Amino acid sequence: MTISQTTKTGSESVAKAKDRPAKDANRSGDRMLACRFELKYLITEAKAAAIERYIRPFLEYDRYSKLQRGGMYPIVSLYCDSPDMQLCRETLTGMKNRFKLRIRSYTDEPEYPRFFEIKRRINQVILKSRARVMDEDVAPLLMGRQSPARGYTTDEAALNQFQLYAASIHAGPRVLIRYMRQAFENTTENRVRVTFDRDLCYKVTDKPIVRLGGSGWQRNVLTEGHVILEIKFTGTFPTWLSRMAALFGLKARSVSKFATSIEQACALGYCAPVLRNGWYG
Repeated sequence: MTISQTTKTGSESVAKAKDRPAKDANRSGDRMLACRFELKYLITEAKAAAIERYIRPFLEYDRYSKLQRGGMYPIVSLYCDSPDMQLCRETLTGMKNRFKLRIRSYTDEPEYPRFFEIKRRINQVILKSRARVMDEDVAPLLMGRQSPARGYTTDEAALNQFQLYAASIHAGPRVLIRYMRQAFENTTENRVRVTFDRDLCYKVTDKPIVRLGGSGWQRNVLTEGHVILEIKFTGTFPTWLSRMAALFGLKARSVSKFATSIEQACALGYCAPVLRNGWYG
């Protein structure tokens, strides 16, 4: 299933599920692993199918994949960066301590929430925080408004932190990234989450709009015939995952959807307009 084949009903059902827990300001909206280890791999479709069969006895679909035919649901993220693309350059050079700023959505329906997210890497540990906002508040909040004007609950500390990070580097919208995700997880104390991401696309933009649809999307060649496999865990690396890595010859590597999309956009000549007409002028 591709993004274009995702039905309105399907995206609405994912959005509804993601909206429910977000009513509690202390919960993340997708039961994310807020502090975790993360390993990434680029694998073929054939290997992805074999790995999916292997993990089935240990993990099950997450509650959003359960809602979709084939288990895949859409994700779109608007990445923000400085005018000189500081965050992208830090990713490309492999800086150990770095962060990303993005606004994430799972549907184009305006009545469902968007999520302001900070994803920080400190050596090998990933820390993630997010704040739920409504679609009409995305642009004002990016411009520095201190709190949502409407009466819904959000994690104000996470939102304030996002705005502080953004202001420190004069970050503004740079690129939209979208893809289809198939996700598996367990509910044990040592949380494990395995995701398969396909059909990666990007669109250079300087507008504070988070949408799956519209024109101007380009395919990221990273997932042409390949799948991005991510393994996230909170405690020790389970023995069964070690066996899986050995069995399938998995070798972890840097796979940044954001940085590779920017690289490809620049190669096609799409970066200059964004850098010249940045959000902060």
